[in-house]
Amino acid sequence: MLNQQQIKFGVMILALYFISGCVPRVSEDMRVRDINVNPPQHFGESVSDANESIDSEAAMQAQNMRQWNDFFSDPHLLELVEAALMHNQELQIINQEVLIAQNEVMAKKGEYLPSLGLSGEAGIEKVGEFTHQGATDSTTEYEPGKFVPKKLHNYAIGLHLSWEVDVWKRMRNAKKAAVMRFLASKDGRNFVQTKLIAEVASSYYELLALDAKLDIVSRNIEIFEEALDLVRAQKDAARVTSIAVKRFEAELYKNQSRRFDLQQKIFQVENRINLLAGRFPQTISRQTEDFINTQLDVVKEGIPSDLLRNRPDISQAERELAAAKLDVKSARAQFFPSLSIEAHSGFESFRASHLLKPESVFYNVMGNLTAPLLNRKGIKAAYANANAKQMQSILHYEQKILNGFTEVVNQLRNIDNLQNSLLLKKKQVDSLQEAVDASVILFNAARADYVEVLLTQREMRDAQLELVEVKERQLVSYVTLYQALGGGWTKNSPAKPVK
Repeated sequence: MLNQQQIKFGVMILALYFISGCVPRVSEDMRVRDINVNPPQHFGESVSDANESIDSEAAMQAQNMRQWNDFFSDPHLLELVEAALMHNQELQIINQEVLIAQNEVMAKKGEYLPSLGLSGEAGIEKVGEFTHQGATDSTTEYEPGKFVPKKLHNYAIGLHLSWEVDVWKRMRNAKKAAVMRFLASKDGRNFVQTKLIAEVASSYYELLALDAKLDIVSRNIEIFEEALDLVRAQKDAARVTSIAVKRFEAELYKNQSRRFDLQQKIFQVENRINLLAGRFPQTISRQTEDFINTQLDVVKEGIPSDLLRNRPDISQAERELAAAKLDVKSARAQFFPSLSIEAHSGFESFRASHLLKPESVFYNVMGNLTAPLLNRKGIKAAYANANAKQMQSILHYEQKILNGFTEVVNQLRNIDNLQNSLLLKKKQVDSLQEAVDASVILFNAARADYVEVLLTQREMRDAQLELVEVKERQLVSYVTLYQALGGGWTKNSPAKPVK
């Protein structure tokens, strides 16, 4: 049977629970809708009837399956990427943010655990003799014949325990939200890392393209130098006029000027790569093979929802959404009464010599039950903000999925079109090479005008440069697709190569 005091205490708890209003009824503007985006079954579709969703556990597993060094085979590029991952300042800054988020988890975890502290105290107090305490102390014996001194010292040492009982899981939900944000920060780091790898690779292929352009221009300079000597000899033989000589000279100067421009661009791209690798300017080692025949690993196309799981920015947005939902629960718990327990025990005496005697032992235990009654606007505002941030997280998550899907679709189409363009450019270069050879033979036989030779050679040079540019765009598109797929793909995912 409950005694009268227990019944009164129970009635007091119920009164605080109901008087506080508990949790307000969620209004229409605080209701959060479900996620409203589903990727199509295939990247070629424009309308989706799929009912798939991005599974967080699968996304976490996919994070550990990316193999960027399987995508790139150039040893010089692999060395540059490794240097960037080790020394890039932006990535190191993100690593510190991950540590900060990890420390935040530790702090949130400590909030709902009991707090135990050791305290020591020493002081002196003199009260007025014509006060109740002063008159009482002057006539109080703490030992036979020994009265409480007028100047009262106080010495104390003890333990203090405080614990807020997390009845409504407010602090535990806050800790779970911190864990989600910690994992999101790791996804953010993976996103920056993927972006860094793609930027290094794109700059590297740009550097190779500039080398190829420089080689084309240098070979054209040699050709025009030989052609200029030939035209000058023909002028001396009165076969051509000085106009032909000047036209060939102008074309030679044009190519020589372009060579300096390309050398400057090469220098700048090298320094850009060095900056990404976190080092001072130096020469970049790179392949010297035929740039046009450079190949990357085949890109795999599979189910969009499977491949988009690899994107760290989508995984980051998903975890931010989970954290926002937990924040709503934590803010909701603020409307409930809170229960805390405090205890203090130790030794206390006005004489240091008596401090550790059994008579100096003291202790107290107290439970506090508090509930918000008046002026709860701050709690309501925090709750409304948590709901608004949850809605932002949902929209942000949907936006990331749409952006990721669109980026992959664009790059797949771009790779296909660039492959067709590259084949036609190769045919164009081959045809112009035959035209150049024929024009030179005809010019030497006095059956073609020098203008035909000049224009054909110029078209040949421009076509070669355009071929290099298309190849560069193709390689960069592969790198961009690598980034759009989240830094790679799972080796055991259902996929087919893109031809």
